[in-house]
Amino acid sequence: MKKLIDISIGILLLFLLVWNPSPFQILELKTFDWLMSTQEPVQDKMIVLVDIDEAIVEAYRGYPLPRSLYSTLMKRTPAIPGITVLMPDPDLRDPRNDFILQNTLIDIPSVLAYAASTQATEGGPHIGTAQLGEDPTPWLYNYPGILRQTPVLADYAEGVGLINSAPEVDGVVRRVPLVVTSQNKLYPSFALEMLRVAVGDPSYQINTQSTGIEWLRIPSYPIIKTDANARVWITSNVKFYRQSASQFLREPLEGAAFAIFGVTAEGIVNPVPTAAGPVYPHEVQANVLHHLLNGTSPVQPSWSQIAELGTTFLALVLLLLTTSRIYLSLPTLLLVIGGLGYGTMHFFKQGLLFDVSGAVLIVFLFWTIVTFRNFIEQFLLRQQIKGQFSTYLSPDMVNMLVKDPSLMKLGGERKEMTFLFTDIMGFTPVSEAFKKNDDPEGLVDLINTYLDSMTNIILENGGTIDKYMGDCIMAFWNAPLPCDNHADMAVKSAIEINAKTEELNKEFKDKGLNLPPINVGTGVNTGTCIVGNMGSQSRFDYSVIGDAVNLAARLEATAGRNDYKQWKIIVSEFTMKQCQNFTFDSIGDILVKGKSEPISIYSVNN
Repeated sequence: MKKLIDISIGILLLFLLVWNPSPFQILELKTFDWLMSTQEPVQDKMIVLVDIDEAIVEAYRGYPLPRSLYSTLMKRTPAIPGITVLMPDPDLRDPRNDFILQNTLIDIPSVLAYAASTQATEGGPHIGTAQLGEDPTPWLYNYPGILRQTPVLADYAEGVGLINSAPEVDGVVRRVPLVVTSQNKLYPSFALEMLRVAVGDPSYQINTQSTGIEWLRIPSYPIIKTDANARVWITSNVKFYRQSASQFLREPLEGAAFAIFGVTAEGIVNPVPTAAGPVYPHEVQANVLHHLLNGTSPVQPSWSQIAELGTTFLALVLLLLTTSRIYLSLPTLLLVIGGLGYGTMHFFKQGLLFDVSGAVLIVFLFWTIVTFRNFIEQFLLRQQIKGQFSTYLSPDMVNMLVKDPSLMKLGGERKEMTFLFTDIMGFTPVSEAFKKNDDPEGLVDLINTYLDSMTNIILENGGTIDKYMGDCIMAFWNAPLPCDNHADMAVKSAIEINAKTEELNKEFKDKGLNLPPINVGTGVNTGTCIVGNMGSQSRFDYSVIGDAVNLAARLEATAGRNDYKQWKIIVSEFTMKQCQNFTFDSIGDILVKGKSEPISIYSVNN
């Protein structure tokens, strides 16, 4: 039943992993953030960022800047320029500036920015895309419209691309789509267009399978691996050379192949939240372009989710086999988590993003739930043991059972044990003495004093109290804890009970109680019985069943009575043969109720 519950918990947790709710997605992304942060810093040498900052805006007395300025900036460098500034309307300062920039666009291969729009717009992409395989549009980010540059500029630029990024579920940008769709038309990203213009190819290829986008390609350039939504990862370890526009006008940085212009002046363009902190859109596109040029963007393989699910399943199976033993389950948990972490780092060094955060969380939750449940079960079992045995066993024995409940097997087991029954003989005269004095409380006090004394003797000798029957005590040895010399300990208890009875008689007399002397008869027998928890699953008692118990009771009923008055302790031949520390005298044979053959009985020679 417990294993079935554990399996059910594991299945539910696996379903949670398949469902992949937002907290799991965020955990995965945070894991990737950490992986990215472990990368060594890389200095890009092919891209320079040119910032349209507060100084240049102030110098030109406000924003937007004259289009002629962008023309001047483009002419200052042999690098391929890319302008991320949106200019959808004619130049407000002087419309002639648009034509100045237009002429520059004609002369210098360059890329202008588009942006996604919430309103439907007309017009198509700058270039075409060849589609391989299935239709890619269901997998691509879809926008209602595109905010274009004024046609005076856009129609003369070598390339135009979108500068939009795609925030994750937590609002942070980690991946940028290389291709999006709007009104069933495909539009490339700004960074991809920068690369295409540099290569000089007139189109793209996009390969789509049933699982999503597989790769993009500029025909004369290597394949670009993407995720299913045509996105690539950006990283925080890439550093770029950058100049202010004012500095760039005076002395542009030499050696760069690409110059990307973007606004950084406060209050004009909102920074993009990334794992490394807020950056501006032209920085994001530069990061993408860097990875396209170097082939260094990490890739999350399409099989990663299946691998994650399979790995989690195997980990749960491994834990399922060990959760019953904390000394095995905890090392197993640590081994599983360590293995998953090592595998993640290994794949990441190969440029593959393999998420194990969900697997680690699921495995840890499973281990925690099952371990906590086992702890509660063990706690309740220990409390039950304490409640059940504290009255019948010595504190040391109870503590041993609490520490190791397995010593007390559920159900019954065959075991050789020694049984002791002891009872006050002639109790009626004693009770009548209290009745005459109208002192029932005194009688109860006497019985309790007697039972307490006898109980202590039995417990001190390692015995277990099975039950009290009025003034009669039933006890046994060798269960629930083993006792190798159980026959000797039972006989020792019988002797001490007799001696203690004499002490109690003296104490009662010293207290002025006018009572007849208390005498006890004790029967001891050894034999094989069934011992264990008897009852239902919800309520049971630890007890014994067997003929050896009945024989001990018969011997107690015989001891000190009728023909056997002189023998207050009667021991069966089965106990006598087991004892090593006592000698015995034969009393003879006796036929007891329930036996067809007489048995030999003995007295203790003490």
